[in-house]
Amino acid sequence: METFGRYVMLGGVLLFLVGGAIFLSARFGFPLGRLPGDIRIEGANGSFYFPLTSSILVSVILTIVLNVIVRLFKK
Repeated sequence: METFGRYVMLGGVLLFLVGGAIFLSARFGFPLGRLPGDIRIEGANGSFYFPLTSSILVSVILTIVLNVIVRLFKK
């Protein structure tokens, strides 16, 4: 049970770091959420927004970071 608790704490720290990175990227003007390929449809009754390119970019970055972390822990 101790090991599971450590993994949960590590996941929380990772989520905190990712949230901080997203916050700082917004502060420094990185256009996350406004990239070409993000879908925005605005109509008279409402709007629809789906950040497709931003989601793919975040997914690729997280995949690389998590692979590096896993390789560091395997040694």
